[in-house]
Amino acid sequence: MHDIKAIRKNPEIYDAAWAKRGMEPQSKTILDKDILVRQAQKVQQEAEAARNAASKQIGAAMGRGDKEEAERLKTEVAGAKNVIAMMGEQIAAEKGVLENLLASLPNLPDDSVPEGADEDENIDLRTWGTPRKFDFKPKAHDDLGEALGMMDFETAAKMSGARFVLLTGKLARLERAIGAFMLDMQTQEHGFLEVNPPVLVKAPALYGTDKLPKFEEDLFKTTGEHYLIPTAEVSLTNIVRESIVDGDSLPRRYTANTLCFRSEAGSAGRDTKGMIRQHQFSKVEMVAITKPENSEAEHERMIGCAEEILKRLELPYKVIELCTGDLGFGARKTYDIEVWLPSQDTYREISSVSNCGDFQARRMNARYKHAEKDNRFVHTLNGSGLAVGRTLVAVLENYQNEDGSITVPKALVPYMGGVEVIS
Repeated sequence: MHDIKAIRKNPEIYDAAWAKRGMEPQSKTILDKDILVRQAQKVQQEAEAARNAASKQIGAAMGRGDKEEAERLKTEVAGAKNVIAMMGEQIAAEKGVLENLLASLPNLPDDSVPEGADEDENIDLRTWGTPRKFDFKPKAHDDLGEALGMMDFETAAKMSGARFVLLTGKLARLERAIGAFMLDMQTQEHGFLEVNPPVLVKAPALYGTDKLPKFEEDLFKTTGEHYLIPTAEVSLTNIVRESIVDGDSLPRRYTANTLCFRSEAGSAGRDTKGMIRQHQFSKVEMVAITKPENSEAEHERMIGCAEEILKRLELPYKVIELCTGDLGFGARKTYDIEVWLPSQDTYREISSVSNCGDFQARRMNARYKHAEKDNRFVHTLNGSGLAVGRTLVAVLENYQNEDGSITVPKALVPYMGGVEVIS
C-alpha cells in the first residue's frame, strides 16, 4: 500500500519509479480520486458545522418563544443531516475506489535495483561451487525417484490430479530430513524463532502480505472464509499485524516449515513433469521485521542464511539480483538463488529473498514505538530458506550414481539415521 500524502507531495517520484517497472504514470488518476474524496469531506464538514450551529440556536429560539425561528432552524438541521449522510456515502464509495487503486499498484523499486525490462536483464552477482562432471549421462530427478520406486506421480494423480507427488520410504524420509536440517540451521545458527503457524488464513492476512487482491487466482479458497497459504510468509508476517511493537524488540526473525499451496494459474505448460512446480509443497520460510534503517543490512543477512544451506549441502548455486522489470509485486529489492540441476544443464530458482520496505506494514498497520507519540511503520522481509521440494530435486540430481542410487549429503546423514546411500 502507498502513502497518499507522499504521492500528493511528490507524484513525479512515484511515476518515475513505476515507469522503471514498465508502467504508465499513475499519479494523476490517484490524485483525481483523492480530490473527489477531499471535496466531499469538505462539504460534509461544512454541513456538520452548519448543523451544530443551528442546533445550538434552536434552544435559544425556544427560550425566546420564537417558535417560527425554531422550526426554521430544525428544518436547517434536517437538511444538513441529509447532506452529511449523502456525503458520507459518497466519501465511502470514493475512498473504496481510491484504496482499491492504491492496493493494485506495486511497490516502488529501491534506487539501487538495476533497471531492466524482464528476467533477461537480471544481474548475476556470484556463483558458488563447481557443477559435478559425470562420467555417465545424469538423469532427471523424477526418473531417478520413479526407478527407486519411491516417487509416484501416477498414484498421486489418481487421488488429486496433476502436479502432485507421493513420496515413500527413504525419499519421504529424505524430504523430512531436508526440512529438519534447514530449520535447525535457521534456529540454532541464524537466530530465527521457530513457529508452527496456521496454514489456513482469512482474506485480511493475505491482503496484508499483498497476495490479495492481485493474486487471488493463484490461491486455493475453502468453501468458507479461509484460504490455504501460498507461503508461510503470510502467516509469519501477520504476527505483527495491527500492532505497535517495542522498537527494542526489533529485529524479529521468524521461520517455519509448512506445506504451501498454489494453483499455478499462470504456469500452464511449464514444468508439468516432476516436482519443480507442484500445487502442494513444503518450504522453510524466513521472515524478518525490522526498523527501516536496518532493513537493507537484514536483507543481505537473510540471503546469506539461505546460501549457507546450499553450502552445507555442497550444492552449486548462483545468486542473481532481479531488475526492476522482474521484481515481485510487493518487493522493493529481491535476490534469487538458483541451484544447479545436472539434467537440465542449468540453474533453477530455489529461493527468493525480498525486502518489502513498509509496503506490507502499511497494509497490515504494523508499527513500532520509535519515540514518544511517534509510531513508525516497520519494514518486512521474507525469503525461502529453502524450498524443500526443490532442494530434494537438487540433491537427487547432484548426488546420483550411475546405478541409480543416491548418495546422501554428509550434512543430512545424521537426519537419515546414518543412512549414507539410498538405493
